[in-house]
Amino acid sequence: MSTRSTFGTAKRIVAILIAIAIVLAAGIVVGQAPAIFGVEESPTASITFEDQEGNGTVVTIDEVSLSDGGFVVISDGDETLAVSDRLEAGTHENVTVESEDGELVGQLTATVHRDTTEDDRYAYEETDGEEDRPYLADGFPVSDTATVTTPGGDDPLAESFTVDSLEVPTTATTNETIEIVAGIENPTEFDAQQRVELRIDGRVLEYQVLDLSAGDSTNVTFSLETVGIAPGERTVGIYTDADGELETVEFEFHTDPSVSITDADEDNVTADVATPADGFVGIVDAEDNVTEGGDLVVEPKDVLGTSEALGPGEHENVTIPFDENATVAEDDELAAVLYEGDPNDLEGASAVEHDGEPVVTPFTIADGELPAEAVGEDGSEDGIGNETDDDTVEVEAEAGTGDGDS
Repeated sequence: MSTRSTFGTAKRIVAILIAIAIVLAAGIVVGQAPAIFGVEESPTASITFEDQEGNGTVVTIDEVSLSDGGFVVISDGDETLAVSDRLEAGTHENVTVESEDGELVGQLTATVHRDTTEDDRYAYEETDGEEDRPYLADGFPVSDTATVTTPGGDDPLAESFTVDSLEVPTTATTNETIEIVAGIENPTEFDAQQRVELRIDGRVLEYQVLDLSAGDSTNVTFSLETVGIAPGERTVGIYTDADGELETVEFEFHTDPSVSITDADEDNVTADVATPADGFVGIVDAEDNVTEGGDLVVEPKDVLGTSEALGPGEHENVTIPFDENATVAEDDELAAVLYEGDPNDLEGASAVEHDGEPVVTPFTIADGELPAEAVGEDGSEDGIGNETDDDTVEVEAEAGTGDGDS
């Protein structure tokens, strides 16, 4: 073999090794992208809590996953019965939760909570819900419901009303009243009074106290106002002391998400808002955030002020005060952006989108809300610089420091 041929083969081998190294390095970078670029994902969790037979003091969670660690809380309606030890971030199987006072029997709900105080101690109730809040999925606490029985005569179904039927609409909008009808029977030999609960994704919304003679049955009707329910697939359930039935309803947001400026001065902005998710309105300096390509880039650190937290639905006269460190002139080009998330956690917020575009309204204090056609394409003084070909406003939301500075 010639020297030239040997040298060529060596070069090919080196090239292959370099290519492999590049692929491996790229995989590492992609896998670590959130950490490298400072992007924090919203906390997530899931839980599986199956029907089981217990001893009245301990229940077992089949599986729970927590992105940031936290607790599993066992409750009966609105009453907390037991809390797990703190769980580290990750997936855990066969997690036992014990109650010192017993009473872990019947229709129970297991909810996943965060450890926001980072002190390994559950503090949700004692802080009135300010700390150790539940993980959320589509605006609702991450939870699961199970029936827990005990051996022999301690079966709660022996004394419980039963849910024999459940009628709910398969679809609904978020601004109507829907009827939910459940057939309830007293299968025992005694006249009794029990509470019948309506729950959405495990959360108690309403209840009725029902009197039934031994062996009798009746229909219970709930008229549910859907205003404030987040869009998406929701589990609707009717529960007695130790029995229940579930159905799924697909909720659709009843209008287009929007932010409409009604008033503005150098201290506050007032707007009418329609939001499909838990979120808030943020005000940004549009002129200072235009890229060379004409897109309006909204980093949470550049938000000049935020509204209070808003639940899903329509809200009138929402006040957005400017941050005390912000300086705003009458002719400054501003934009009101609809965000999903917590106004106290700007890093975790993201712009609400409609038809693939973020919901944003340009305005000035002097002129009020600006029409889409007034928005320029090049970041010039004639416009904000974020109009697309179809006269919509384009916003790219990126994670920032969350310090609220202007």
